[in-house]
Amino acid sequence: MLIREAYFRATHTGAELDLLVQRNGKRVGFEFKHSDAPAFTKSMHIALNDLKLQRLFVLYPGHESYQLHQKVEVVSVQSLPAVLKSKLTHL
Repeated sequence: MLIREAYFRATHTGAELDLLVQRNGKRVGFEFKHSDAPAFTKSMHIALNDLKLQRLFVLYPGHESYQLHQKVEVVSVQSLPAVLKSKLTHL
């Protein structure tokens, strides 16, 4: 997977996104969390809408991966390579 465009992004409303990647004209966001159970936040909602994200991945040090929202998935750091391979190849 070759990614040529990657950014930190803040919206005009103050929401921040740790990493914004553009791939094949689609925008994918990444948030990095240290908590044991990341939750869907207002900032994530704003980033999804303002940045028109196709998907948002929330990376954390836990062991389970789970869906937070239709376009938001919490991903354990250990499973990140497999998730990226399966999810980003379809974009």
